[in-house]
Amino acid sequence: MKELIEYIAKAIVNAPDDVKVTEETDDKGMVVVKLEVAPDDKGRVIGRQGRVAEAMRTLLRVVATKEGIRVRLEII
Repeated sequence: MKELIEYIAKAIVNAPDDVKVTEETDDKGMVVVKLEVAPDDKGRVIGRQGRVAEAMRTLLRVVATKEGIRVRLEII
């Protein structure tokens, strides 16, 4: 899942070297994927009215459902 988000983010930002994706598991067993991009690229990753971020979350949920886990995407 981490690789999917990293691939999408690097494709849409101006500074792909600044993209950092980490994956953690919280105390409830939910996987938290944290996406960190350059401040100038944050708007590109979120998109107009959050459409790009929502699409990334949807793709992440599809992959997580196939694996039988719960996942959350945080853009920081």
